[in-house]
Amino acid sequence: MDTVTILLIVIVVLALLVVKMSIVIIPQSETKIIERLGKYYATLKPGINIIIPFIDRPKTIVAMTAGRYHYTNDIDLREQVYDFDKQNVITKDNVQTQINALLYFQIVDPFKAVYEINNLPNAIEKLTQTTLRNIIGELELDETLTSRDTINTKLRAVLDDATNKWGIKVNRVELQDITPPQSVLQAMEKQMQAERNKRATILTSEGMKAAAILQSEGEKTARINQAEADKQTEILRAEGEAQARIRKAEAEAVAIDKITEAVGKSTNPANYLLAQKYIGMLEEVASGDRTKTVFLPFEASNMLGSIGGIKELFTAPEPTTPPRL
Repeated sequence: MDTVTILLIVIVVLALLVVKMSIVIIPQSETKIIERLGKYYATLKPGINIIIPFIDRPKTIVAMTAGRYHYTNDIDLREQVYDFDKQNVITKDNVQTQINALLYFQIVDPFKAVYEINNLPNAIEKLTQTTLRNIIGELELDETLTSRDTINTKLRAVLDDATNKWGIKVNRVELQDITPPQSVLQAMEKQMQAERNKRATILTSEGMKAAAILQSEGEKTARINQAEADKQTEILRAEGEAQARIRKAEAEAVAIDKITEAVGKSTNPANYLLAQKYIGMLEEVASGDRTKTVFLPFEASNMLGSIGGIKELFTAPEPTTPPRL
């Protein structure tokens, strides 16, 4: 192989090498910053791009992958997530707790992300940590545990405003874990247990109160019903007694009418009835203990008159024979 052939091969290899270095293929959702002789020249777009070898060079930046920093010249324009390690923060009530956060952000201006900040991932991490300390320092522990949405909103607003000059858009911030000290966790557990016991006692007392109220209302209803039943019973009994007395009076009136018809109008029927009751009373007195009973007739003349009325009733007058002349 002569010198000319070797020279041609070298030229061809160098030409191929120059062509390869001149063509830069950018994947979708990525870009590169090209510097020409150390000065910003262009931001490459996805697809095939032509640069001048040895004159145009891609800018090297710091990126974070899987929690580790590394150098690269590719800029990812997709939304990225940073999972920061736990950090110690102090709440307003002086309770030290550990918090780690997830940060979702996106590079919207590659030029600013490269030239406005030296180490973008580290700057975002430190800014997130300091901002989180400031926000948590204004809240008590109970508020910190129950106000995650408020903390996320405040943190995202502060980070989005601060990273705007870096060409970064913070889309979302999430607090992943909030871990208080063990002593605080034990105290919180005891407090929750006491609160549960309190609620259980309150529910038990309310149940007993409701049961007592229902029982008293039941007893009240039963008494009202019993009183109403007694009232109706007394009313019916009184109505029955009234009907009985009316029937009895009607029967006595009928009896008096019959007696009047039997004895005639010349004799008072009341005397007949009074005599019957008087004789019945005498029989009752006579049937009792005679050694202890003393009967003193009262108004004997009336009694004898009544008896005489009875005698006239049952003794028919004998027919008289007219005297013979």
